[in-house]
Amino acid sequence: MTVLQLKQLLSNLLIPFKFSSSSTHIILIILISFFRVAFALDSSTATPGQEQAEALLTWKNSLDKSTQMLLPSWTSLPPRNFTSSSYCFSSNAPCKWVGITCDEAGTVTHINITNTGLRGTLQHLSFSSFPNLTSLELSNNSLYGTIPSHLRNLSKLTHLDMRLNRFFGNIPSEMCLLSSLQHLYLDGNQINGSIPQGIGKLSSLTELNLQKNNLIGSIPNSIGNLTKLIVLELDDNHLSGSITLEVGNLTKLTILDLAENQFSGNIPPVLGNLNNLTELMLCVNHLSGHIPPELGKLTSLSGLCLFMNKLSGSIPREMNNLTSLLGFLVAENNLSGYLPPNICANGILEHFAASGNNFVGPIPKSLGNCTNLIRFQVQRNQLKGDISEYFGICTRLVYIDLSHNKLYGKLSINWEQSKNLTCLKISDNRISGTIPDDLYKASRLGYLDLSRNQFVGKIPKELGALKLLFTLKLNENKLSGSIPKEIGRLSGLTQLNLAANNLSGSIPKQLAQCSKLLDLNLSMNRFWESITPQIGSIRSLMYLDLSQNLLTGELPWELGRLHYLELLNLSHNYLSASIPSTFSEMLSLTWVDISYNRLEGPLPDNKAFSKVPMRALEHNRGLCGNNTALKACPSLSSKRPDGKISLRVVILITVILFGTLFLFYIIAAV
Repeated sequence: MTVLQLKQLLSNLLIPFKFSSSSTHIILIILISFFRVAFALDSSTATPGQEQAEALLTWKNSLDKSTQMLLPSWTSLPPRNFTSSSYCFSSNAPCKWVGITCDEAGTVTHINITNTGLRGTLQHLSFSSFPNLTSLELSNNSLYGTIPSHLRNLSKLTHLDMRLNRFFGNIPSEMCLLSSLQHLYLDGNQINGSIPQGIGKLSSLTELNLQKNNLIGSIPNSIGNLTKLIVLELDDNHLSGSITLEVGNLTKLTILDLAENQFSGNIPPVLGNLNNLTELMLCVNHLSGHIPPELGKLTSLSGLCLFMNKLSGSIPREMNNLTSLLGFLVAENNLSGYLPPNICANGILEHFAASGNNFVGPIPKSLGNCTNLIRFQVQRNQLKGDISEYFGICTRLVYIDLSHNKLYGKLSINWEQSKNLTCLKISDNRISGTIPDDLYKASRLGYLDLSRNQFVGKIPKELGALKLLFTLKLNENKLSGSIPKEIGRLSGLTQLNLAANNLSGSIPKQLAQCSKLLDLNLSMNRFWESITPQIGSIRSLMYLDLSQNLLTGELPWELGRLHYLELLNLSHNYLSASIPSTFSEMLSLTWVDISYNRLEGPLPDNKAFSKVPMRALEHNRGLCGNNTALKACPSLSSKRPDGKISLRVVILITVILFGTLFLFYIIAAV
């Protein structure tokens, strides 16, 4: 509207009031001036909502172009002098945009654009435009760059979630000025540097998660000021030094996770003050010394993880007070003494891992009959005792590893109730008796290792019913009889090791049905007859060991089809004749041993055969070929050394002549 139009409109409005012409003129000047100022203010001043929308759009336009389309509702605004009163209620208002929440006054309070796939930085996001923002959620995108220091402008922010992105650089010290912050999640990025010393200023924090970054240095002592903290997760970084004693001030903590760092020194006894703690994760560090008995005060603890440290001494008897434990993990330390006898007194323990220590004595009965046990790992200790009556009622068991101990007895588990069991490892013990026929009732078994024990009798044919089995290791026992042909039903088998037993008979051709086999070891038995040629159809084989048996006959040419084979050991048998030329096609072969047989003739034209040492070829009848340990094979010549024509040449000439005459005869007949 022009000034002339405005003057005409106001003159018409003033006619009823019968002002003098001079008064009317003065009033018109005043009103026109007022409206001109009003219009100017209206056209030059943006509303808070419009300013925030412009800030968001500016940031959107700074993102990688390929991801800007992932915010389709964030559309351009009309110009500021656009006067339509309906605009603030339109679908373009920022409060209507996806991921944006406003208060009643129309200012943005929450930004939530998690899991959107955005790629870009935060450098062009004007945080000062959002004075009332309380929650900023940007997790699970592909945002990168440094965390901007102007985050400090978000003075009302209580929730900041930037996890699972690609942010790098230091945590800005200005972030420690966000005094209202209650939840801070920066986990799953590439942030480096140290934790700011000012972190203790965030006195309202209840959750702090910096895990899975590249942080270095020690935990600042000021962290002890965060007395409202409930969750502290700093795991999977490169933090070092000792665990600061100030952590003992955080009495409201329920989760303390410092795992997978480089912390050293002792476990602070003050951690026993954290009586609300449900999870204490200190595993995979360089912690040393004894386990402090004060940890026995943490009666609410459900998870204790201390594995892969340098802890020594015995487990304090106070640990038996931890009756709420679901997981007790102390594996891979230097601990000694006895396993805690009452650690499963309440029967709720699910995961017990004490492997790789120096524990002695028997497995406590409370553990052997812990009804909720899912995983039990005590391998590589010096445990000794009878396990015949153990694990019979542990119907939830999925994983058992008792290997490398001095345990004895028999396998008397109620296999019908072990339908969840997927892995059974008891190798390198003194377990005796026969392998139970009803073992197949543990129908989910995938890994079975009974090696290096004292089992006798036959291999149960019922094992062929374990359709999920991928590893079967029965080596170094006293098993006898033949390999049951039912083993061929194990179509998913990748490793079969029956070495060092008293097995005999022929190698069953049904083994060829195990088409996924990578490792087949039948060495040190008494298998006789020839090598079954069907083995050549197991194309996936990488390791084949048939050494130290009574195998006879010629090598089947079909073995040359094993193009992925890396190791071949046929030594100490009675194999004869020449090596098939198809063995030259074993291009993946890196080691071969054919010693102590009756083989003769040329070696295959293969790198493995040409470089193998003499000890892998010795004690055969007349091998020759391209190997420095052997003589070269004699070339075909027309005369023998005495000057006479060789019999081989005579035969060859005779065959050629008769063949030629026969060909002429056929042509003439036609």
